[in-house]
Amino acid sequence: MGEIISIINQKGGCGKTTTAVNLSSALAILGKKVLIVDIDPQANATTGFGVNKAELNSTIYSVISGEAKIEDTIHETMIPNLYIIPSNLALSGAEVELTSQIGYHTILKEAIDPIKRDFDYIFIDAPPSLGILTLNALVAGDSIIIPIQAEYYALEGMADLLKTMKLVESRLKSPCPIKGILLTLYDGRTRLGREVYQEIKNFFSPQEYIFKTIIPRNIRLAEAPSHGKPCIIYDKDCKGSQAYLKLAEELIEMEDEK
Repeated sequence: MGEIISIINQKGGCGKTTTAVNLSSALAILGKKVLIVDIDPQANATTGFGVNKAELNSTIYSVISGEAKIEDTIHETMIPNLYIIPSNLALSGAEVELTSQIGYHTILKEAIDPIKRDFDYIFIDAPPSLGILTLNALVAGDSIIIPIQAEYYALEGMADLLKTMKLVESRLKSPCPIKGILLTLYDGRTRLGREVYQEIKNFFSPQEYIFKTIIPRNIRLAEAPSHGKPCIIYDKDCKGSQAYLKLAEELIEMEDEK
């Protein structure tokens, strides 16, 4: 049985999509069968794999709207064992359309559950908001990863996210435990980076797991999306790629220890 992991932070610029693209790529390279589901209308995860979102006929919106079966929207990527259900701007209308449907918060979960056994990991890349699409990601996920950038205001809005998670658990009876907190955009040479890391540990420990792997601020990670490639394909030896490989190994070790 595969695990569905939603990658969520309503704050933009925290490395959420970078993590979704590169962690899924690293796990596939390590031999895991992985699916990434892009539910962000901006479709950055989609273009991060070189998919032209303007030419897509089948996307996650096709599934949510009932126009297509989920099996028919799965696309291969340039990496063996790694697949994507892409997104595009059509998804932006889903927030309005879903509110009129009974059980709108479970639509994504009901769509993904039938294919859960086909993959070792399914990652959901949620939009930077706490709207209906993110709510669907929380309900669909078995757990979540929260990327937090090592910058001022890193924990801004975190209380809102944690409150939303508690509401999902209490009112919708759908617990979504935190898999781990991931520090991103980290520069250990600066006092700011070290201070934010300590602040995150103070905020979450010991209740929540903080990944041992830290994602550094890395120019190659920033460049890779413009080339339509995960960083591990663009430059496998750079510090960013190596960090995500290490994170993938840490995730696999967590599963082995269960």
